[in-house]
Amino acid sequence: MTQVGKILVLVIMAFSLIFLGISTMVFMTSKNWRDATRKQEEEVKKVKGQLSTEQAKLAEAKKNLEDATAASATATKALNSRIQTLEDQNKRDLAQITEVRKNLEVANQSAKSALEEVDARRKETTLLRDQKSAVEKQANEYQLRQAELNDKIRELERMLDVATRNNTDLRERVAKYTTALTKAGLSTDVKTMSGIQSPPQVTGEITKTDPRNKMFEVSIGSDDGLVPGHELLLYRTKPRAEYLGRVQVVRVDPDQAVVRVMGSTVQGKKIKEGDIVSSSIIAR
Repeated sequence: MTQVGKILVLVIMAFSLIFLGISTMVFMTSKNWRDATRKQEEEVKKVKGQLSTEQAKLAEAKKNLEDATAASATATKALNSRIQTLEDQNKRDLAQITEVRKNLEVANQSAKSALEEVDARRKETTLLRDQKSAVEKQANEYQLRQAELNDKIRELERMLDVATRNNTDLRERVAKYTTALTKAGLSTDVKTMSGIQSPPQVTGEITKTDPRNKMFEVSIGSDDGLVPGHELLLYRTKPRAEYLGRVQVVRVDPDQAVVRVMGSTVQGKKIKEGDIVSSSIIAR
């Protein structure tokens, strides 16, 4: 190997040692920084944990302070309310004391008035006793008068009993008469009965006859004043005037009526259309 080669070898070995030293230094430096970083991170975590703990303690302390402040405010409010209540009670007590004093004065005045009233009552009682005696005397007179009135009442009751029996008897008679009138085809109306006693001045004609020659229709009715029960004369004027008998009104309409022959016609003559019915015989 030449001298130059040896130098080169030495130079290479020197550089190798230098690089080896640098590499070792770099490696060691890198490891130390890693360990230091890890330690710092652990320290930071520890500090953060302590910081979180302290923050929690601070928050709790703030909450406790707020609670204490609220409790203090509540207690202060309650104390103020109690003070106000005591002051109001004190005012009421003073007002009651004043009222009691007034009532006492009024009671004294009332007692004085009561004594005066007792004296007036005593006098009034004496007067009432006198009035009571007069009233008792008058009551005795009223009792005697009541006895007389009771006797009159009993007499009136006996008269009422007799009148009631008479009324019952009259009602029974009215019922019988009403039944008889109804069966006879007559009206039970009082106004109608009154009208029967004074029939109106009417004249009409037979407008329709029945085969038995007993019931007829006439040309006059209630508009002319007829009512059931009226009795009319029956006659004819043609070919000669002759009296045929009497008819009684059975049913009325405004412009016509139904009549029936009372008994039988004169000589049993047959009624014809055109014959006359009238409340009186009028020459035609």
